[in-house]
Amino acid sequence: MKSIKMFSLLIGVILTITLSALPWMQNDAVFNTSGVPSLSFSQPRFADLDGDGDHDMILGSSSEAPFYLENTGTATTPSFSEGENIFSGISVLDAEMGVCADLDNDGDFDLITGGFTGLNYFENIGNSTAPEFLQIDNFFNGLNVGHLPVPDLADVDADNDLDMVVGYSESGSVKIYLNIGTSAAAQFSESNIIEIGDVGLYAYPNFCDLDADNDQDIVVGRDAYGFVYYQNNGTIQNGLWEVNDSVFTGLGNETYWNSPGLVDLNGNGTFDLIFGQVTGPLYYYDNNGTPNTPSWQQDTTLFGGIIDVGSASNPVFFDFDDDGDLDLISGSQLGDIKYFKNVGTSYSPAWQEDSSYFASIDHSIYSAVTVGDVNDDDLPDAIVGDLNGQLFFHQNTGSGFIWDMEILTSVNLGGWSAPRLVDMDEDGDLDITAGNEAGNLFYFENQGTIAAPDWIEITGYFSGIDVGSNCVPTVGDLDLNNSFDVITGDMFGEVQFFRNMEGTWMEDFEQVTGINGDQNTAPALADLDNDGDLDLVLGSYNGTFNYYENLFFAVGNDAELPQASAVELKNYPNPFNPETIISFTIQEESETELSIYNIKGQRIKSLLNDQITAGEHSIVWNGKDDAGKKVSSGVYLYKLIVNGRIELMNKCLLLK
Repeated sequence: MKSIKMFSLLIGVILTITLSALPWMQNDAVFNTSGVPSLSFSQPRFADLDGDGDHDMILGSSSEAPFYLENTGTATTPSFSEGENIFSGISVLDAEMGVCADLDNDGDFDLITGGFTGLNYFENIGNSTAPEFLQIDNFFNGLNVGHLPVPDLADVDADNDLDMVVGYSESGSVKIYLNIGTSAAAQFSESNIIEIGDVGLYAYPNFCDLDADNDQDIVVGRDAYGFVYYQNNGTIQNGLWEVNDSVFTGLGNETYWNSPGLVDLNGNGTFDLIFGQVTGPLYYYDNNGTPNTPSWQQDTTLFGGIIDVGSASNPVFFDFDDDGDLDLISGSQLGDIKYFKNVGTSYSPAWQEDSSYFASIDHSIYSAVTVGDVNDDDLPDAIVGDLNGQLFFHQNTGSGFIWDMEILTSVNLGGWSAPRLVDMDEDGDLDITAGNEAGNLFYFENQGTIAAPDWIEITGYFSGIDVGSNCVPTVGDLDLNNSFDVITGDMFGEVQFFRNMEGTWMEDFEQVTGINGDQNTAPALADLDNDGDLDLVLGSYNGTFNYYENLFFAVGNDAELPQASAVELKNYPNPFNPETIISFTIQEESETELSIYNIKGQRIKSLLNDQITAGEHSIVWNGKDDAGKKVSSGVYLYKLIVNGRIELMNKCLLLK
């Protein structure tokens, strides 16, 4: 009887999900082809954390604890993707950045971090291929390093133990702390230091034998452009660190707060330069010189491809160039408008920045933009909000924008205005919805004509919706019931869905379950994969974009496109335990993918990714993820992709 009740309960869960909640799949590769995230004040460091002979990445930032990126390529051809969360449980207060070194000489890498709480030591109690970190309290007690110090470790005095260089945030000082303990029991003291120099503020040092003379040089980033290179012109026993301005001439001069990580990333025997900076994207310079004479060549293939407006991304999508696909337009923290032309297709977007057309638009900071043809001249105009809470109308002349100061002059939302153009009353002209700093939603109805807009505020239209702070709305028929719905973001990253119930707005938690944004979340609804439903894109304070694909409908029903080649997709038994057989049929030889996703849209298992013949196929899923771990009971999605297009998706139930 108990199993029957449990079965009935879980079937009810399936029906609830099917009828009310939309299944979302996060796929940020749409805006980041490299897979490496763009994190504010990024600090890349490297170590072989999985013992496979190549360099993995520890990416520090101001927004979260160190982020682990596994090198899924090789020691000569690196490729990075999100790895297992080996730094779980580590607070960003303790670790804005981290470096790995074998501080206890037990054959595996430990983690030494710098954060608001100072220096911290996390001992690896796992091993060299499967690290597990345990914080050792008070390890660096007695060191006066202040907040946000930046450490690195190496043996600078040839005594076979690890010494530590520290960059200071408050003063910009760079100091070496000599290890007065042993290789297995390190100890550091303020009485055993070497003063290296002062780079101004926020020193980011990194050890490296850049001139191949068997002693440790120091490369330092800072709260300024470029780098400071302290070359060790002494000996390995008695260092003499002197500034050499020639080695990094011209590097990092267009970015700020550069934090360098030097490592032989491509296995050619020279140290390469990878550095983070204030806005996040990583820069990679391949050293194609010699081991003792660097020569730098920028490589944009490894970390390139990320769309980042600098800070405070606030996206909308519109076919601005009228070529049949959706382009991306975004506000930014500095107030300028960024335009990214879709150079891909309506089914598979790719982006190329060309912001020059919007160059004349510049008001206050924290701009938000919306685009639409508001005067019926076949040219998309722009309405811009900003930190002051005003709205500005910019008419498109065909060669640029002109600010019309007679329109919307009386509108002031009290700060942080975020407008969206949409025909809310379906009368053929464009109305305005807008959010503000106080968390409120506003509606301005166009009571003019399609050629001469006149926006009048309709108070109470949104039934007093208040999301707390910094409300950014997006509007669309998300549930395909022929009425507009609203999704909002706020300062704290909360995403909320409001359904229009015959003029009354009701919050529906299920529609956006599992979706969480970052600080100052700015949502946008758009059908980016051209499958007939609205996908969700989130902007945020860090300047990047997150993409959530709406999996509610299968594609392949466009009469102008080749029809789907998969005629059926099913699994048996369902519910299942411990395994189920997934069957499908394709009509011709095709490149085929079959994957399992959890209900949050996260891919957990790849079952097939290969060119296969036409006909019937069956694959067993044993209820385990890609790491070989058994997944928990619940609802899972399985999705079939044929020749790069989503063909079909179904649900299955694992019942233990």
